Amino acid sequence: MAFPALHARAEAKPLEHRSCLTPTTAQHLLHAGYPVLVERSSTDPHYTRIFQDEEFEQVGCTLVDEGAWETAPTDRIIIGLKELPEADTPLRHTFVHFAHCYKLQAGWEQVLARFPRGGGTLYDLEFLQDSAGRRVAAFGYHAGFAGAALAIKTWAWQLTHPTGEPLPGLETFTGGKGYYNNESELIAQLKEDVVAGEKVAGRRPTSLVLGALGRCGSGAVDLLEKIGCSEIKKWDLPETSQRDGPYPEIVQSDIFVNCIYLSKPIPPFVNLESLKSPDRRLSVVCDVSCDTTNPHNPIPIYTINTTFDKPTVEVPVEGDGPRLSVISIDHLPSALPRESSEAFSSALLPSLMALKDRSSTPVWQGAEQLFQEKVATLPEGMGTREV
Repeated sequence: MAFPALHARAEAKPLEHRSCLTPTTAQHLLHAGYPVLVERSSTDPHYTRIFQDEEFEQVGCTLVDEGAWETAPTDRIIIGLKELPEADTPLRHTFVHFAHCYKLQAGWEQVLARFPRGGGTLYDLEFLQDSAGRRVAAFGYHAGFAGAALAIKTWAWQLTHPTGEPLPGLETFTGGKGYYNNESELIAQLKEDVVAGEKVAGRRPTSLVLGALGRCGSGAVDLLEKIGCSEIKKWDLPETSQRDGPYPEIVQSDIFVNCIYLSKPIPPFVNLESLKSPDRRLSVVCDVSCDTTNPHNPIPIYTINTTFDKPTVEVPVEGDGPRLSVISIDHLPSALPRESSEAFSSALLPSLMALKDRSSTPVWQGAEQLFQEKVATLPEGMGTREV
């Protein structure tokens, strides 16, 4: 079977600096026989890819203009990371990216309907699974790591800025870049933040990480431990299966990091009523899972996604407890774009290698079957192919 051309598009999500393909994985695909085209990265710093165009060119990729995927031959497979810009145009290609439309997110019908209307196909990265039902690649670890990092930064900021000024954008702490070059740079800065907060509070923060045994939760725990915050409640199914939330232990902790994968309706972990507790110490919630628009969001105390340039949203709370900020950024690993991209793309590489045989490969067979099942749930007429 012929090798399909792989076309890596430039990202269109603001402050997204990661890449689904890296120069390392692109080189492996080229050596295997796949033609690899890579769109030039945007010159706008809000969209600039962490990997320079020259890094892809040096390993043999063909560079094409940003946005060239829209007029590319339909036999190319268009590979991206985050969702496409909002539009109503039919989609004609086979796409690989996170579309965020399979779990009844707000506007899911409009997002999904574009594919069948143009005869295109979506292989959603969130739902690529092996024969045992395990995801073949995920950003979970770095999402938890970066989420816990921003939670610590917010905790320290609240203490050192008691007038209520919100945490500024990440550009303020990264020399204008909006991301960290590497983990060492981030850890060094956070250790200084902890010291500054400790001088005011007289102690280091306590944390509760929910979903601590998963990839995302382990990333959060690792971050907290690396910066010396050892008082961590590490919760998973054993702690939540015996009783329903809301959980008082959450509001009694300074920081709550939610890392669960929401697959069905569950009682809330924390809600506005539980925040009225006189025992509340909770001042920072980082909802790494970020099911903001899901009707079953187990953290129904906020309604908007935050961004790297406005990382927090304040929650109005009653009583004399501390102020409460929520972090709900849906692309947290972009705070460490090079390391998180390399880890994700390396895990995805074996599946990418099998794209030429996707009709007989379980990962791609399952992804296409799920796509067709989701399309079948569209309201009548929305997925009708346009001719």
